[in-house]
Amino acid sequence: QVQLAESGGGLVQPGGSLRLSCTASGGISIRNAMRWYRQAPGKQHEFVASISAIGITKYADSVKGRFIISRDSTKNTVYLQMDSLEPEDTAVYYCNQPRTFGDAYWGQGTQVTVSS
Repeated sequence: QVQLAESGGGLVQPGGSLRLSCTASGGISIRNAMRWYRQAPGKQHEFVASISAIGITKYADSVKGRFIISRDSTKNTVYLQMDSLEPEDTAVYYCNQPRTFGDAYWGQGTQVTVSS
């Protein structure tokens, strides 16, 4: 059972906050590089944030200063703290782990909706 499972999405008002979680199982280690992507209706997957195996983080320009990626290795979980949410943040959010060989692992996604 190789699995990435996202949770924490929901409906929030503009300016609100959410914390997404992605828990790995089935031999996947959250200590390796992890990424967050999102997909809005009618659009392709968009890079959001990443954290390397040694803790280096990167963010899309659209979320810099508002989102923070982190991990808790004891829980095998990576987080995405999202503050000052805007309507354009509305999307399905996915966690992703690249692999040395073969396609990356993907979670099933969690819906984030930012609306009044």
